[in-house]
Amino acid sequence: MIPSGRAMFGGWSRRAATGFAGRGGLASGRAKSGRARSGRPRRRSDPLWIRVLPALSVVLFLAVWEAAVRAGEVAPIILPAPSSIARYLVAMIVDGTLPYNLAVTFLRIMAGFVVAGLLGVLVGVLMGMSRIAAKVLDPWIAALYPLPKISLIPLLIIWLGTGEAYILTISAVTAFFPVVISTFAGIRQTSQELVKAARDLGASTRQIQMHVVIPAAIPSIFSGLHLGMGVTIILVVAAEMIGGSNQSGMGYLLIRYGQVMETEKVFAALVVLAVFGGVIIKAQQAIDRLVAPWAFGKP
Repeated sequence: MIPSGRAMFGGWSRRAATGFAGRGGLASGRAKSGRARSGRPRRRSDPLWIRVLPALSVVLFLAVWEAAVRAGEVAPIILPAPSSIARYLVAMIVDGTLPYNLAVTFLRIMAGFVVAGLLGVLVGVLMGMSRIAAKVLDPWIAALYPLPKISLIPLLIIWLGTGEAYILTISAVTAFFPVVISTFAGIRQTSQELVKAARDLGASTRQIQMHVVIPAAIPSIFSGLHLGMGVTIILVVAAEMIGGSNQSGMGYLLIRYGQVMETEKVFAALVVLAVFGGVIIKAQQAIDRLVAPWAFGKP
């Protein structure tokens, strides 16, 4: 006997709704099937000269810089030669000055960033899911987000002193707002077609939220985390420079060497900070693709 159409549809709907979690949600499943059907050809690799061009530009820049200083066009105390900076950099690594202070700064950044990331995502999801929460919290976010966070440093020093609590607070406050705003925007911009399709398949409100809305908002959430990390690095180093922070950290090194006109050491610390920031950003991108490959075009 052939079952009725209603019975067939009801059984299929229940199986589809319960299969959301196993497939990573409708948003991720749709993205995967779309990529499987696309069959796009692989991009051809760039010619060799284009691949080496960035490295050649850096080498050329350093060579011109070195030549200008060696020719006496620029005073070494204003702009030391790259070779001199490299010598001081190696010496500061060997004696442990740079590794120790970089580790201190890194721990301060991560401690505040983890707290801000967790709270920011939770508050952003709450605002995106609840209109009441959005109406209550939106005026506070709108008023406090544009406030320059560096202007809070004098007040935090008065309240907390120049110890670790002061640094961790500025780190968390700085990263919190970009994460909240990006998460909220990602939740609200979820395609209503995906939501309607999930509802038509019999998904409950909770299933839609967990397996459709949040996965679809992952790219926006990760964008907020990237922005939060960038401004956190800046503010933590600035706070170390202004507050002293128990005479440790990369910011403290910069201000100490600058006060005694040790320009080579200042540049060495800046080079380490630049490399450190690049490594952090690349690590975030790798984690993003590992955690949510469907959001970045990976099968």
